[in-house]
Amino acid sequence: MAGWTLESATEPRLPAPTVAAPGVARTEQPWRALLRRLLRNHIGMTGAVIVVICVGVAVLAPILAPYGPEETHPNWRLYPPNEYFVFGTDEFGRDILSRIMYGAQVSLEVGLISVSLALVAGGLSGLIAGFFGGWSDAVIMRCMDVLFAFPAILLAIGIMAVLGTGIGNAILAIGIVYAPAFARLTRASVLSLKQMEFVQSARVLGSGDSRILSRHVLPNITAPLIVQISFSLSTAILTEAALSFLGLGTPPSVASWGSMLSASRRFVELDPWPAIFPGLAIMLLVLGFNLFGDGLRDVLDPRLRA
Repeated sequence: MAGWTLESATEPRLPAPTVAAPGVARTEQPWRALLRRLLRNHIGMTGAVIVVICVGVAVLAPILAPYGPEETHPNWRLYPPNEYFVFGTDEFGRDILSRIMYGAQVSLEVGLISVSLALVAGGLSGLIAGFFGGWSDAVIMRCMDVLFAFPAILLAIGIMAVLGTGIGNAILAIGIVYAPAFARLTRASVLSLKQMEFVQSARVLGSGDSRILSRHVLPNITAPLIVQISFSLSTAILTEAALSFLGLGTPPSVASWGSMLSASRRFVELDPWPAIFPGLAIMLLVLGFNLFGDGLRDVLDPRLRA
């Protein structure tokens, strides 16, 4: 057979190697790029570690706590920190460390639920006001301006005075207090987005309002809302502690950092540890959320990343 040789029969025919076009790089998935930037942000990771530790302590409180939150030791009342009670005891002989662990559950529960209510109510109001405008924008934002006119803690106290004391009413009051912040942020983001070319193009192509909101507007306003959530969690925890300190939040029988501070103010000059350790717990959790929010802002904001 013409052209047939031994080499052509024994050597395998390999496909030609593919060479990538110059200047073309493999695109990284957005969530992986976000996670990589967050891991390299030392401030954000420090806050994340603090928050994760506090959440872990709250979840595992029934396992980690050496005593029950209401377990009393009458012979050990107002004892300083020792080998049996690491953070000392309060005026009833209850272990302060155990009550702080269980109090973390109350603070995180109130903070998460109240901020979720504020996000839903304020975010939906800001979305309607910014996207549709007109009379809905005027009515919604004037109501938010009225809520903004009051300091947060005074407005929460006023709402609690009408609704009554209790954890449920405290959650509702804090949610109402912080809803205007989400409404203003959402409205500002929507006002800037709906003038963009891709939104106008989608409208020209026949997309309805619901499709534009779900496919084009909402995905582009999540980043500032996530940062606002982290900051609002810290302030909501502070507000809950303030309401409990004033006797308007959790009942005295429930372990809460604010109620622990309120009970310790009578003997803080002679026995300061019942006030020191709950105050440090509040400071640590609020600091963790603030640092994590700073890190998220640096990661999610393109101007700060540059």
